[in-house]
Amino acid sequence: MAPPQAPSSVSPSQPERTGSVFRNGGFTAFLAARMVAVVATQVQAVVVAWQVYDLTREPLALAWVGLAQFLPMLSLLLPAGDLIDRFDRRRILAASWSVGALCSALLWWLSGHGASGVAGIYAVLVLYGCTRAFSGPALQSLLPQIVPRGQLAQAMAANSMLMRGAAVGGPLLGGLLYALGGGRLTYAVCCACFVLGAVLLRRVAVPHAGPRVQAQGTMAERFGAGITFIRTRPIILGTISLDLFAVLLGGVVALLPIYAQEVLHVGPAGLGALRSAMAVGEVGMGLLLSVRPISRHVGRTMFAAVAVFGAANLVFALSHWFWLSCLMLGIAGAADMVSVNIRGTLVQFSTPDAMRGRVNAVNMLFIGSSNELGEFRAGTSAAWLGAVQAAVLGGVCTLGVVAAWMKVFPLLRRVDRFEEAARVSEAQGLEGR
Repeated sequence: MAPPQAPSSVSPSQPERTGSVFRNGGFTAFLAARMVAVVATQVQAVVVAWQVYDLTREPLALAWVGLAQFLPMLSLLLPAGDLIDRFDRRRILAASWSVGALCSALLWWLSGHGASGVAGIYAVLVLYGCTRAFSGPALQSLLPQIVPRGQLAQAMAANSMLMRGAAVGGPLLGGLLYALGGGRLTYAVCCACFVLGAVLLRRVAVPHAGPRVQAQGTMAERFGAGITFIRTRPIILGTISLDLFAVLLGGVVALLPIYAQEVLHVGPAGLGALRSAMAVGEVGMGLLLSVRPISRHVGRTMFAAVAVFGAANLVFALSHWFWLSCLMLGIAGAADMVSVNIRGTLVQFSTPDAMRGRVNAVNMLFIGSSNELGEFRAGTSAAWLGAVQAAVLGGVCTLGVVAAWMKVFPLLRRVDRFEEAARVSEAQGLEGR
């Protein structure tokens, strides 16, 4: 493991730049590195799912694909957060992507084994899930070290927009590559992308990295300090728990195949359009936020965005018109991008650099749990109540969560500027000493 990073050479008294973040060479290199890695991740996910189902013809086999990656990621997130706070985040991320390249190479080799290689594919996915435990929090914790605080909101919006675009284009590229050359060509491209991402990280400078605090106590005690930090900061606790329950209760993505087939009667092509509608809303709003980032009334705007997300999903749940359903999903995607941008920026502003690895590990745990358990909740609710009733219930519950969180976390609701979150967090830290 790399030695601890040296303290930042940038004085806190230096004025922070507020111009275009794209003039920052380190940030553009970071975007390029993350873009190719996300493309590799998306391409690989599509091809692995296709291959496993094609070889087994068992729907349950796809559930094991997700579980094989999620469980090791879940089990390693907490120690990963501690290591990310103690060592060079660029090197941890580069090591994670290098192991990802190894996983792609192993999948390339297994793709020639037919059905006998399925067990090996699951084993490789377990290893790949371990890398995600480190790469996710490292990515979130690295960005504030690259750009000054005055550009952080714009940088996060640009980063989210480009990543959502890569998440849309990656599966399309994966399908095309698989059609052209099968699994071996696709996995070779993924391996090359992971290696390229690790190499590009060498061009990323971290002039805003804070000084490393000498590690004290055991890993469990250090991570316990991170949990205590979150618990005693209502802005952070309210932000990440809002994401958990809003997505857990209100997501409708898992129900889209049922809506396409049984409610809207639009078939597979319509299903693709429904999924794309939400992505279009996300990317469009991300592009707008990268040019005009939100700077005032951030607390109220975040709650409003989550409420719009729930209301749009509620209208979608009741719609029998394809055009209206696509429109509502686009609005939900745009609102989700606003809330994701504000939530992520609030967490970064409220967290000191020495604590970001642990805080972002918990944040990723909440996000991963909300996505995975949200799909499970939607599926089981649809089985018990019916798809329409489950979607309506989800939209209503999201609106209820917004109302409850506005009452329970009034400090979060009143945050006007992101800088206020940093000052409040610092003041709460001083009070707790």
